Amino acid sequence: MSDLNGACPCGHPQSYAACCGRYHRTFTETGTLSAPTAEALMRSRYSAFVRDQLSYLLATWHPRTRPDRLSPNEPGLRWLGLEVHRHTQLDATHAEVHFVARSKLGGRAHRLVETSRFERVDGVWLYVDGDLS
Repeated sequence: MSDLNGACPCGHPQSYAACCGRYHRTFTETGTLSAPTAEALMRSRYSAFVRDQLSYLLATWHPRTRPDRLSPNEPGLRWLGLEVHRHTQLDATHAEVHFVARSKLGGRAHRLVETSRFERVDGVWLYVDGDLS
């Protein structure tokens, strides 16, 4: 999935390069995280899952809850889409994003429904954790 001009996996009508790709590229080139909102970070994390960008996923995970490592996508896994239902800014440093991510593996469809919590630390949004619905 190296097509930078193709549609962004997060569902926005922009190309990957103009949407989530810019956050991934900034991180790869400078080590800086730059998503301006919790929703933008959520979308960029979904796109990183689709593109198997594990270093970006770990970097955007709050250190308090970050796993030691992530495994790459299982062979044959296809990500089918992301729907963001709600982005709630709780205060200047906390937000929630409720979403549905769809995938397919081995002929079976899966839906991940989650309300994710985000915290802004030193001006950078990070994923903390989430509640599955």
